[in-house]
Amino acid sequence: MTSKEILIRTLKHEAVDQVAWVPFAGVHAGKLLGYTATEVLQNEEKLFRSLMEVNKLYKPSGQPVIFDLQVEAECLGCDLVWSDDAPPSVSKHPLEGEEELETPCYCTLPTKESGRIPMILNVMKRMKEAVGETTALYGLICGPFTLATHLRGNDIFMDMYDDEEAVKKFLSYCVAVAMKMADYYIEAGMDVIAVVDPLISQISSDHFEQFMYEPFTELFDHIREAGAYSSFFVCGDATRNIEIMCKTGPDSISIDENVDLLAAKKITDSYNVAIGGNIPLTTVMLHGSQQDNMKFVVDLLSQMEDKRNFILAPGCDMPYDVPVENTIGIVQAIRETDSVREMLKNYVAQDDSIEVELPDYEHLKKPLVEVFTLDSATCAACTYMMGAANEAKKNFGDAIDLIEYKFTKKENIVRCKKMGVPNLPSMYINGELKFRSLVPTKEELEDAICAVMKK
Repeated sequence: MTSKEILIRTLKHEAVDQVAWVPFAGVHAGKLLGYTATEVLQNEEKLFRSLMEVNKLYKPSGQPVIFDLQVEAECLGCDLVWSDDAPPSVSKHPLEGEEELETPCYCTLPTKESGRIPMILNVMKRMKEAVGETTALYGLICGPFTLATHLRGNDIFMDMYDDEEAVKKFLSYCVAVAMKMADYYIEAGMDVIAVVDPLISQISSDHFEQFMYEPFTELFDHIREAGAYSSFFVCGDATRNIEIMCKTGPDSISIDENVDLLAAKKITDSYNVAIGGNIPLTTVMLHGSQQDNMKFVVDLLSQMEDKRNFILAPGCDMPYDVPVENTIGIVQAIRETDSVREMLKNYVAQDDSIEVELPDYEHLKKPLVEVFTLDSATCAACTYMMGAANEAKKNFGDAIDLIEYKFTKKENIVRCKKMGVPNLPSMYINGELKFRSLVPTKEELEDAICAVMKK
């Protein structure tokens, strides 16, 4: 049985002898050959070579061709800020600040000639020819709600209260974009279309049911009718939305470390939906040792009674600087689980000796807004949580202090543990958790800050 067959059988909900393995090596693929994130996301030859290196070193059941949720946004007029070690982020939202939410003309839907799409399609075809027999290829598209947020900015969260019909109409347009991208990628040979929508973790179950259920159901039906498998890929604490995500009909769901995988798998199994995840990106893959990565895998597999419907994967796009040996260790733990478990039976992870000092919250002279993120430059949910905080800072000016703590830094991991931060992204004001995996509206955040000022 090839690695690809293991994944396909998993997506068909059949039993397999070894778990499927999908390393989401986006910009990290470029790191393997010394290319920057900007180079690997813009240059066809560098992207292809990097993907082939991922295939050789990490021996995947499936792999994405590109992990960049800004491809569609760029085609539709969003300005991007590029980075050497991370995907680009949206810096300008063309519909932000407009008094009313207007749906763009469907004549603006991306074509095969738009933006970087021709380059991506070429690489997909080359990868299909090179490894398509042994590796399932993933085409990652920007989910409708995240695309809506790229275009509208944080205003979309208030729109959901102020103009429900306009939001539904706007999301229909974003679904049309997603369907076009799915069609292009399936035609180019992609086996699995992953609808990556990190912002889904930032809304309530009520809002999901009201605005997202029908669009996502329509999208997954479309992908299935086009002959491909599907994955509903969400970042952040999507626990409250796992069940309704299953009801939209994807073949699989992908989650990150904010979600209890074993608990979520009980829900997904009840709907016969496969689940993928959720090796921690920073504490294990980026900052952990090779043994830490191997131990995470064997411990997870030991705790999982029924491995049917399970795909082992990083919780999201792998950080650029993940040590190669850590991912190779994961591959070994998958292929030689029993011997690795025996090898690590007495292994104890090293504790960090880093000390952090928390602010004296009782005696602050003005409100302190602290935003704990994976990294607002790379995580879309974190980007918009931080965007809300930055907007508040503009309005309040020097009357408040604002700081972001990125989980990619070791000292901030320690700070999160010391603070007891439950999920990322989260926002604290004067040491108190105010917004947990929910991007606040402008009014909600301003009210929370004013309430602290009055004390």
